Amino acid sequence: MAQQLNAIGIWVKRRIAVGDDKKEIQQALDEALSDADIVLITGGLGPTADDITKPLLCEYFGGKMITDEKVLQHVTHIFQHILKRPLLERNLKQAEVPDNCRVLMNQKGTAPGMWFEKKGENGTNKIIVSLPGVPHEMKGIVTEKVLPLLQTKQKTSTIIHRTLLTAGAGESFIAERLQNWEADLPETIKLAYLPNYGMVRLRLTGRDRIDSDIERLTEKKFEELQDLVSDLLVIAADAMPEKALGDLLLAKNKTIATAESCTGGYIAHLFTSMAGASGFYKGSVIAYDNSIKTGLLNVSKNLLETKGAVSEETVTAMLNGLLEQTGADYGIAVSGIMGPRGGSEEKPVGTVWVAAGSAQQHVTKSFHFRFDRQRNIQLTAVQAVLLLLQFIRSEP
Repeated sequence: MAQQLNAIGIWVKRRIAVGDDKKEIQQALDEALSDADIVLITGGLGPTADDITKPLLCEYFGGKMITDEKVLQHVTHIFQHILKRPLLERNLKQAEVPDNCRVLMNQKGTAPGMWFEKKGENGTNKIIVSLPGVPHEMKGIVTEKVLPLLQTKQKTSTIIHRTLLTAGAGESFIAERLQNWEADLPETIKLAYLPNYGMVRLRLTGRDRIDSDIERLTEKKFEELQDLVSDLLVIAADAMPEKALGDLLLAKNKTIATAESCTGGYIAHLFTSMAGASGFYKGSVIAYDNSIKTGLLNVSKNLLETKGAVSEETVTAMLNGLLEQTGADYGIAVSGIMGPRGGSEEKPVGTVWVAAGSAQQHVTKSFHFRFDRQRNIQLTAVQAVLLLLQFIRSEP
């Protein structure tokens, strides 16, 4: 919601999470309406006893519950013709709405959105919108109903976001480097540091109600920012390393395959989650068990016995076997100990080896992560993608 509101020039100043408690919800509404013109609410519109938002809003705005015939027809159609399930009394109650709200039809579900308006203490018009908590239902109503209505009722400012991704340095190091430049930014442009998985996103936000040139000014500062972190830059967009690598492979008309042990297909998931991945991604061998390493990737049993599955020699052999089997131009091979068990004094939990490159040349790197299993897997995948991205960029 914040991203979509920013896109039409509405600034989000606060986000609040409230439990299913009547008093807490009322207090949160009072506080929000005291200093905001628009309040968007999600959740609590379902047919079960814990869904208290609709009757609460009816009471809060002094209305009474009525049945909306259009919503009733919609709910009936869903159950009788789409779900082909019995229509219970509690399902019919989905069509009940406060009589003083504007009903926002939910084409993706049964709970309608509700639009309320009231005068604030200073005479300004306050808008309160209640939306389903199911994400795809909320998104549908926001896109189709809420945003167009807000644009007709609110004077908006210009908000520009420009984001880039860095790797290889922490946020404190980058902040030190950018200290003087950041201090000289105009008041209408702010810089945010957003660290995640060993990387740091840098987001410039330009915001102004008057300056029609804010987009040009933000773009100029974004170009300066790219120059200042050029040695750390992964991609000059709000995207992850797999997007940068995919774009590079497509531009070079090259392909990639992956051999994954400890990540169990997570790297493949990162690539195949992107539209157009078939243009550069050939496939994966999930060599979780050593028998797959030897049987499909031609890693020798002797190597596994002497060096172990988590070793530079093994990931190198996995990479060579992968490239031979798939015919890909580039490959990534990973093996590690994700935890919480399986480590040793020599190779503790979080030990990872990565090999990345081509049949002609490759690089290897070891990592020592210190987090839980899921985060260790995610960090391994991200660092493996970064290693290949840096390798390809360094090629003649």
